[in-house]
Amino acid sequence: MNPLPDDYAERVYAGVLGKIIGVYLGRPVEGWTHERIQRELGDVAYYVHDRLGVPLVVTDDDIAGTFTFLRALPDHGDAADLTPAQIGRTWLDYLIENRTVLWWGGLGMSTEHTAYLRLKHGIAAPASGSAATNGTVVAEQIGAQIFIDGWAMVAAGRPELAAGLARRAASVSHDGEAVHAAALLAAMEAHAFVESDIDALLDRGLSVIPPDSAVATMIGAIRAWHAAEPSWRAARERLDAEYGYHRYGGNCHVMPNHGLIVLSLLYGGGDFDRSMRIVNTSGWDTDCNSGNLGCLLGLRGGLAAFDGADWRGPVADRLYLPTADGGRCISDAVRETAAIVASGLALAGLPPSRPKDGARYGFAFPGSVQGFAVTAGDGRVGHVAGALAVRADGGEVVATTDTFIPPEYPVDDGYGFVASPALYPGQTVWADVRRLGDAPVAARIAVRHYTVDDEVVTLPSPSTTLGPGGWTRLSWTVPDTGGLPVAAVGIAVTAGAVLLDRLDWTGEPAFTLRPLSGPGTMWRRAWVDALDHVRPAGPAPFTLIQNEGTGLRLIGAQEWADYRVTATLTPGLTASFGVVARVRGLRRHYAVVVDRAGRLRLVRRLYDEAAVLAERRLDWPMERTHSLALDVAGSTLTALIDGVPVLTADDDALPSGAAGLLCEEGLVEAADVVIGPVGS
Repeated sequence: MNPLPDDYAERVYAGVLGKIIGVYLGRPVEGWTHERIQRELGDVAYYVHDRLGVPLVVTDDDIAGTFTFLRALPDHGDAADLTPAQIGRTWLDYLIENRTVLWWGGLGMSTEHTAYLRLKHGIAAPASGSAATNGTVVAEQIGAQIFIDGWAMVAAGRPELAAGLARRAASVSHDGEAVHAAALLAAMEAHAFVESDIDALLDRGLSVIPPDSAVATMIGAIRAWHAAEPSWRAARERLDAEYGYHRYGGNCHVMPNHGLIVLSLLYGGGDFDRSMRIVNTSGWDTDCNSGNLGCLLGLRGGLAAFDGADWRGPVADRLYLPTADGGRCISDAVRETAAIVASGLALAGLPPSRPKDGARYGFAFPGSVQGFAVTAGDGRVGHVAGALAVRADGGEVVATTDTFIPPEYPVDDGYGFVASPALYPGQTVWADVRRLGDAPVAARIAVRHYTVDDEVVTLPSPSTTLGPGGWTRLSWTVPDTGGLPVAAVGIAVTAGAVLLDRLDWTGEPAFTLRPLSGPGTMWRRAWVDALDHVRPAGPAPFTLIQNEGTGLRLIGAQEWADYRVTATLTPGLTASFGVVARVRGLRRHYAVVVDRAGRLRLVRRLYDEAAVLAERRLDWPMERTHSLALDVAGSTLTALIDGVPVLTADDDALPSGAAGLLCEEGLVEAADVVIGPVGS
């Protein structure tokens, strides 16, 4: 018996859209008072980013944390009894300290930064977020609530399960009323899959928290105001007076913001447009509150919730997840929905579902475009019956979606935008297309990459004339780009229109990273740096410096399976250095490491456990240059020095992952990093 709603996947997609739309709507006025919003903007009834000169689609902790922390589920076997300690490991695995996902405001100021430091120094969750460890004021800020939506979406129709997962996730960083607020919202969102009545949703949420909690008491007061007072503005003033920031410590307490979510839900009456207007015009932590409420209303109403203003068009499904898994940074609502649904099905004891055979771009839901837009020529793109229509209005039109940081994105927007390209030379892109209309039309794979001057160009590729009939598969292997990152992928169409049913790529990469003669800003940004310092150094592309502990410099995607990573390395004063492969986070990888004690080791790291798989003596003096390589082929690991195999081991714990370099407490120079086939 299927415990999930029949429209489960589409409702999750609507929830993801509601989350990101709400965040993008509220982000430009985050932290503004209601009075300032009214004075400078009036009511926030639609996106205001252009009026304030900021991008619409941005990196944001609300989005990145929500979808990143949820990865604790698949990374730990999609078990319903997932523990706070396991979720805490996920924090340490994916977060790059002071750079990604969180507001790194410092110990005692940022609740999440405080919890991260506790985890880093060995205080496991839930002690890492407890009031006993960090004090009540720090423990009851807003963060637990803002990251909670994913735990509801994997537990559709099961509010108790959603609340339990949310409570455990919240306890990594928070305690007390913050955990109650998170559990209540998760229960409401899970119940929204099967219930639309707002009072029933609130009652179900209240059933999972203590009735005498401050959150429950406040919700009772807001419901009474709503019954007696028709004006949301008057109710907001009363909320400010009785539960505003001046009543609590810290810089962003959960109570006022949770109250605004409830107030906006009640006065919005379930209407997405009206609810978004209220919650974003009211001020305080607008992107957080709008994101939570947007997700709830998306789950409750499905895609029909967005039938008012054009909320979906400007967003085009796009979202960013900057973490140590750089190859997944450039994402979209459809792909994140697929990940959530996979865990939801596993928790429900159901077999996996792979629409369109799991193609990365499959446009599986009504209106989905997965970031595709016209990037060259005159034409249009749009969703048509489960596919993407690409129309050329004369000449050739190129329609692509980003695979790396887009050129117009600012260098610093407040949250770190670290990423690796998702697509690389040596991989084969394929697309299933068919023509629209009776006239012949030409189509080809389009791959765009950065130049050394940080411009974007489209590579030439063979064109195919599409005749009448069914689907045609286009296929093309990305050629050498000189080590420069691939920026976008899609199709080019000449003289007509085609339907793109699905697009993906296969195979392992093959490319070399060498010093560049131009600025190469995007070439350098293609690396995910979890090091204290990375500096240009003479003829070498970069010098890695790690002051304490072990640092990594990573490139690639978790899909990489069998390949060789090679680097020309010159160690300075360092405890150890090496190359890593099948990296799945900062605390999961294989490595071949040389240490100052004169040992060459093959090592497997799984979170806090490091196992030496093979070892031998090796004389590699400081300042001497050699080539160091690691082959990963199935379960066989081989270390090579100057192309000669010197160590081997067998292990199958990590089937795939990215590649990179390792430096422990010291300095190492790196040049000519090569990723290629096993044995290359």
